[in-house]
Amino acid sequence: MPGSSSAGADARELAEQVLAVLRAGGHTVAVAESLTGGLVAAALTDIPGSSAAFRGAVVAYATELKAALLDVDRAMLARHGAVYPPVAAAMAQGVRERLGASYGVATTGVAGPEPSEGQPVGTAHIAVSAADDTVVRTVVLGGDRNQIRRLTVEHALGLLLGRLREDTA
Repeated sequence: MPGSSSAGADARELAEQVLAVLRAGGHTVAVAESLTGGLVAAALTDIPGSSAAFRGAVVAYATELKAALLDVDRAMLARHGAVYPPVAAAMAQGVRERLGASYGVATTGVAGPEPSEGQPVGTAHIAVSAADDTVVRTVVLGGDRNQIRRLTVEHALGLLLGRLREDTA
């Protein structure tokens, strides 16, 4: 499929950079994934030596697992659904705290093929949580289900890398 190898290379390069910065600073990361179903964790653990900085991941695909495993507020989930920026923020904070990491990363959204919770296909909410704050970015991506998920991985790793560079500057 056209573009597949470049998307993979981009994610791999970002994962290598993220892990290098984490290791250099003595920091760790944990990941909470819904939309990406474990692809962020896979990108990080594909890099040799990742165990020095990668704590683990929770793939909370079902809405109720976001509450049970990541401490996302049940009332918020009931009111707004899982495809909501504050849900991504809560997932990132929850996984950071639960897994004892310096940083938490989360993804939630709609990969398709149909819209979900009133949100269009391609909507992705990505969050990075540190002890002092949590940043959330919303992107709307084009392509098929696989492309949307792969691009979300790249955006998540890019957001984390940007945050890490801010913290080490």
